[in-house]
Amino acid sequence: MTTRANAPGYLPGFGNHFSTEAVEGALPEGRNSPQRHRLGLYAEQLSGTAFTAPRSENRRSWLYRLRPSAQHPAYQPFAQGKVRSGPFVDAPPSPNRMRWDPLPMPSEPTDWVEGLVTYGGNGDPDAAGGIGIHLYAANRSMIDRVFYCADGELLIVPQAGQQVFVTEMGRLDARPGEIVVIPRGVRFRVECEGEIRGYVCENYGAIFRIPDLGPIGANGLANPRDFETPTAWFEDLDRPTECVQKFGGRLWTTTFAHSPLDVVGWHGNLAPYRYDTAKFNTMGTVSFDHPDPSIFTVLTSPSETAGTANCDFVIFPPRWMVAEDTFRPPWFHRNVMSEFMGLVFGEYDAKEGGFAPGGASLHNCMSGHGPDQASYDKAVKADLKPVKIENTLAFMFESRMPIRTTEWAQTSPTMQLDYDDVWTGFEKGRIG
Repeated sequence: MTTRANAPGYLPGFGNHFSTEAVEGALPEGRNSPQRHRLGLYAEQLSGTAFTAPRSENRRSWLYRLRPSAQHPAYQPFAQGKVRSGPFVDAPPSPNRMRWDPLPMPSEPTDWVEGLVTYGGNGDPDAAGGIGIHLYAANRSMIDRVFYCADGELLIVPQAGQQVFVTEMGRLDARPGEIVVIPRGVRFRVECEGEIRGYVCENYGAIFRIPDLGPIGANGLANPRDFETPTAWFEDLDRPTECVQKFGGRLWTTTFAHSPLDVVGWHGNLAPYRYDTAKFNTMGTVSFDHPDPSIFTVLTSPSETAGTANCDFVIFPPRWMVAEDTFRPPWFHRNVMSEFMGLVFGEYDAKEGGFAPGGASLHNCMSGHGPDQASYDKAVKADLKPVKIENTLAFMFESRMPIRTTEWAQTSPTMQLDYDDVWTGFEKGRIG
């Protein structure tokens, strides 16, 4: 069950405030932390920004829970598995273009935490800049286990299977085509009934928000009203629950004597949210030339340099192509921004084959790339009538810093060692 409203913080300020309670009286009246809560609940403020951040940027929510979240023993190191973090130094950086087959589904019972694999990233969570890029494949629910990330917020892109994100602040169901964003520090577990797979962008930098529209005007791209936050929901379970956290680039674990998903009510402007990419209002040319991919930005994490993102989340959804005398797929390009792409379903219009749903590709800073030969040949010969690209959803995590791949990603059996071959065989241009 969800509350349909503006996404937290996307329209910053006093008016963008959410209130929800699972039990009447959970939210105190008139003050955030009364001397004695009438239901005996414990008040806790969850701050996603510094206390003194400007009001337009300040993100925080008040949680009212059955027990203090501080009630747990010390954390101990947890097995890292294939999870890595910035600074990414376990393998030399590579300028080469890379592409991977889909991450295989596990053959043994594996939950979301156990199924996380890091492909790469940049920056450093301690320096509050950069991203980590992970994929996951799992086949069972997290049982008596929750997870949270202290290093950054998590933008999760489900690719296969119905998934339920059970958070401290409520439940969010998600299917392929939808995304879920979980703020830094919010505990959650992932439930499923069968195999699931997806992508994760761990954002160390400024909190994601929808981009300014500039000359587009008031309407277009992602509409704030389409972002959904959860209603309050809680567990009252007195049994041991493992809590795994990512802190300082490593995984740690402790055990609560109870379920920490015990928030009975909350209010504020910091919360998990869900967005259905089918509601994205795609902009494009109605005359000629192919627009920059920035026109497809759903969410952006800005940096200290105006107009240059720490990370942009960009999608390539179904859309009409009508441009005249134009090479309609993405053109050949070299970009100061680094591009990590994934495919949720369908076929990407710049790659005829090889880029499969659940797979990924990386084109780093200034690496030349563009359509493969088959896609190029098809596009230059096409009859340029209006055509609708349907049944596809590709996306991109685009970052201002080069993306360093992990040793696992560089040596994985899913790596397509012949990826460079897709650009062989182009004929030389005719002069004179």
